[in-house]
Amino acid sequence: MMDYFSMTNDSRLPKTTQTSQWPVPPDSVRYVVPEPIVRLLAHHPLTRELYPLAFGHYRRAAGHHMHREHHRDNLLIYCTEGKAFLNVAGEPLTVQAGDLLLLPAGASHRYTAAPDNPWTIHWVHYTGPLAEEFRNYMGFDGNNHVRHLGRQPRLLVDFNGLLSVRQTGFRARGLIHASNRLRQLLAAVPLNADETGLAQQAELETIHNFMREHLEERLTLQQLAELSGLSSAHFATRYREQTGTSPIQHFLHLKVERACQLLDTTSQSFADISRQLGYDDAYYFSRLFKKVMGKSPSDYRHTARH
Repeated sequence: MMDYFSMTNDSRLPKTTQTSQWPVPPDSVRYVVPEPIVRLLAHHPLTRELYPLAFGHYRRAAGHHMHREHHRDNLLIYCTEGKAFLNVAGEPLTVQAGDLLLLPAGASHRYTAAPDNPWTIHWVHYTGPLAEEFRNYMGFDGNNHVRHLGRQPRLLVDFNGLLSVRQTGFRARGLIHASNRLRQLLAAVPLNADETGLAQQAELETIHNFMREHLEERLTLQQLAELSGLSSAHFATRYREQTGTSPIQHFLHLKVERACQLLDTTSQSFADISRQLGYDDAYYFSRLFKKVMGKSPSDYRHTARH
């Protein structure tokens, strides 16, 4: 492992993070990564793209406030109780239970816990070249700083995973692990967000169940749209917004997935499998299969798999 104590004069190293000076009571936690370890994380090949600078959990944080004109890192805050009042680059905001707040590097801001109902939060300061990519991936584009996720146990597990590095004596390996737990936390945010629209999720599940039950057919966009009571165009647009793909493309992927299963578990010819999945023209379905899988059905069946 590289000697990170020798990197003190490297101009590429991150500046020390600026956490609030809120006096932490016994039931709350503030963990600041030591500067020598930060230097290691900034250079180590497993962490240099994204790494934490500080993280913690504040419970009913009465009197918690902060003002940063020159914010040098990224701060992600998940509020589970209470509320706080913010101003981000001149825009007033209120954060309440279930909200996920991102204050990106460079965004001047100030926040104050509500005096009569102070917030409870999990938080992490982080930096690295991938921070901007993750900002967009999590859905914090433009001036959008808050996403309402509701109660998300998985997100709490990920935040608590960072805190599990405590009482390890600032071991570098523990913080390398925490850096990769951070990447996992950020990557899971869109999955958590997908689960917040319960009515939409229920509607999607109905559509997907219908697709799975009719794999032997050639469903049309109109048939699928009728399940939602929408026009074909409106349904296709909303479906793509929710899933990132078209309904017909998803239906094709389900068919190819089923074809793979049959190629793996039976000796049926691909022509028979095609007919089972609604394609009398096996050559046509073979081309669709190859487009999805990157190889022909014959090559797929004869590829050594373990």
